[in-house]
Amino acid sequence: MSPLQQPPTLSDSFSSSSSSASASASWFFPYPKLRFFTRIRRFLRSKSLAKRSSPSARFEEETVIEGMGEEEESLGLQRSVKRLHFGSWEEKEVAAMEIRRLAQEDVKTRKSLAELGVVPPLVAMVGSPVVGRRRLAVQTLIELANGTYTNKALMVEAGLLSNLPQNTDTIDESTMHEFARLLLSISFLANTQFPLNSTEILPFLVAILESGSSIETKESCICTLYNLSAVLDNSGPLVNGGVVQSLLRLVSVKEVSEKALATLGNLVVTMMGKKAVENSTLVPESLIEIMTWEDKPKCQELSAYILMILAHQSSVQRQKMAKAGIVPVLLEVALLGSPLAQKRVLKLLQWFKDERQTRMGPHSGPQAGRYVMGSPVNQRETLEGKKLMKTMVKQSLNKNMEMITRRANAATAASTLKTLVISTSSKSLPY
Repeated sequence: MSPLQQPPTLSDSFSSSSSSASASASWFFPYPKLRFFTRIRRFLRSKSLAKRSSPSARFEEETVIEGMGEEEESLGLQRSVKRLHFGSWEEKEVAAMEIRRLAQEDVKTRKSLAELGVVPPLVAMVGSPVVGRRRLAVQTLIELANGTYTNKALMVEAGLLSNLPQNTDTIDESTMHEFARLLLSISFLANTQFPLNSTEILPFLVAILESGSSIETKESCICTLYNLSAVLDNSGPLVNGGVVQSLLRLVSVKEVSEKALATLGNLVVTMMGKKAVENSTLVPESLIEIMTWEDKPKCQELSAYILMILAHQSSVQRQKMAKAGIVPVLLEVALLGSPLAQKRVLKLLQWFKDERQTRMGPHSGPQAGRYVMGSPVNQRETLEGKKLMKTMVKQSLNKNMEMITRRANAATAASTLKTLVISTSSKSLPY
C-alpha cells in the first residue's frame, strides 16, 4: 500500500506540523486533512484529463511545459484553498482573488471549487467590516453562483442572507451594486424547490430602492423582487415589507418602469396586493400617466392590466379613474396602442360605458343593476344616461384628435381627421 493510501500516524502529523503550532487544532487531525487534499487532487485530476482530451496535437516539449504548468497550478490551488480556510485575513484575500479567477473558467470548475468547501469562508468574509474585503468576497461569490443552482443553495445554507449589511448608508455605491447583483443571482432559487426566505432579503432591497443608488443597482433589486413575486407564497411578506409603495414610486422612471409594473402585476392579483395598490395615493394617477407613453408599449400594456384588475367590480376605483381623466387616455391608446394594449383598454372602456346600463356577464367586468324598461322613472334615467354618455364620447374624441393632430404637426391632415371624427357616429367607436 502506497503512503498516500495509508492514513498518517499521530506522531507523523505532529512532526510535520511543528513549525505551525498556532494553527487550528483540527488541522492536526489526520483524516480531515487527508479528505481535504483528496478533494483537491480529484479536482486537479479532472482538469488535467479535460486538457489532455483536446483533439489538437502537441509536441513533446510543449507537453512537458504544460505538465509543469499544471503542477504549479495544483500547488497554487492547494495553497489558495488552505489559506482561505486557515490563513490570516490578508492571506484569505489573496486566496479569494485566485478562486475568483478560477471560477471564471466554466461551470464544472465552479462546482468543483464549491466541493472543496470555499463557500462558507467566503460567506463569512461578506460580514467583514472592511469594505474591500467584503466586496472581494461578494465578487467571488457572484462568479461561483454563475450557472449553478447548487452553489447558490450552498451560499444560502452558509448564512449569506443573514450576513447582509444592516445599514446601507455605510456602503459605497460599487459595493451596493455588487450586493444587488449577488442577490439577483440568488433570487433565481425562488423558482426551485429550495426554501428561500424572502423576509431576510426584503429589508436590504427596500433600503436600496429608497436610497439614492444608481438606476442599474435599483434595476437589479427590482428584478430580484420580480423573481420573488413570481411565487404566490411570497406575496404576503413582499406586501408587508413595503414593496408595493416603493415600486409605485419608481414606475414613473422609464428605465425601470417595465420591471416595476411587471412585479406589481404579480402582486395585484392577490387580495393583499390589490388592497395595497388601491390604498396608495399614487394610484391611479401614476398608472394613467404611463398609459400616455407612446414609446413604451410594454409599459402601456402592463399599466392597463393593473388598471383592469383594480376597476373590476369596483365602482369606487372606476370613479377615481374617471375623475383622474382616464377616458381620453384610454381612447388614445385604443387608437394608437399595441394590439394587446388596445384589447385591454377597450375592455376598460366597455366597463365605463356600461356603468349606467343594464347588466354584464359574471366574468366580463363590473356588474350593474337591472333597469325595468317599463318604469317611467327608469326609462328617463336611461335616456339621460345615454345622452350624457354621447356627450362625453364626443368631447373625449374631439380632445383626443386635437392631441393627435398637434403631435403630427400637419395642419391639412388635422383638418381632415377632425371632420372625419365629427361626422362619424359613436356606434362605430369602441366606447
